[in-house]
Amino acid sequence: MRIALIGSADFGKAVLDAFIQRGDELAAVFCPPDNPKSTKPDALKAGAIAAGLKPLQFASLKSPEAAQAMRDSKADICVMAYVLQLVPLELTSIPKYGTIQFHPSLLPKYRGPSAIGWSIVLGESKTGLTIFRPSDGLDEGLVILQKEVAIGPDDTLGHIYFNHLFPLGVQALLEATDLVLAGKHQEITQDESKANYEGWFDEAASHIHWSMHVGQIYNLIRGCNPSPGAWTTIKGRKVYIFDVRKHISATFQSVAGKPGQVTKLTENSFFIACHGGEIEVLRARADQAKISGADLAKELRLEVKEFVDP
Repeated sequence: MRIALIGSADFGKAVLDAFIQRGDELAAVFCPPDNPKSTKPDALKAGAIAAGLKPLQFASLKSPEAAQAMRDSKADICVMAYVLQLVPLELTSIPKYGTIQFHPSLLPKYRGPSAIGWSIVLGESKTGLTIFRPSDGLDEGLVILQKEVAIGPDDTLGHIYFNHLFPLGVQALLEATDLVLAGKHQEITQDESKANYEGWFDEAASHIHWSMHVGQIYNLIRGCNPSPGAWTTIKGRKVYIFDVRKHISATFQSVAGKPGQVTKLTENSFFIACHGGEIEVLRARADQAKISGADLAKELRLEVKEFVDP
């Protein structure tokens, strides 16, 4: 079959490689424009060049040139894998069998760009992926295929994505492509009564408020690990916190300190009090490199009973 691929990054490259490895023909590979701030080319672009393909890069996929490139490809189907550009329906409707798209949630829940992180932060016990038809609405199209993934109590965003949704998503796009071309798929309308949308995990959303319950803070940190990183300020410096342990206090009276107060320094970590317990910081960064909690405490000359994020 002839595949047109729109995507970017490592996920887009993995999908490209999977189609090539099983013998499909890549009729067109659409990549985002080069980032002038980056010294490395996009992973999908690099993969296309390595495979002897010419990547197509348009400032806007709404341009007549992009539509003509899709028509010239004579693709049977278009596959969207980690797409950062706005893709108009005019473009997605050109291939003979239309277009399918990957999204890392069980739509209609968690529409939007930070679906995995929000599902962890908001305490979900499961997530998954959806292969669907793109539409005018954001992540609102007809559902073709879904796969569920459990979220463990200590799973991070990185673990769920790289260990589960990434490989499962590649295979799901292959499976859905085969179903559509064979005419064996179903297209199910999303239930709008169950829909929710969450935006980008920005600086405000990833800011740790130590007055929250220990469980909420723990979910926030693991939902932002490895990106964008949940953060606080310590002695005027912005500190991103990644690997942590949650320590729940047996009673209100047994909480070691006031919210935001450093309660303990160890050989590997430091502890910060919050409602219902403490967060033990194992790995964090104040500059470019991640270091152990103990090393960061030494670097910042942190002392027991000090407050963070005053």
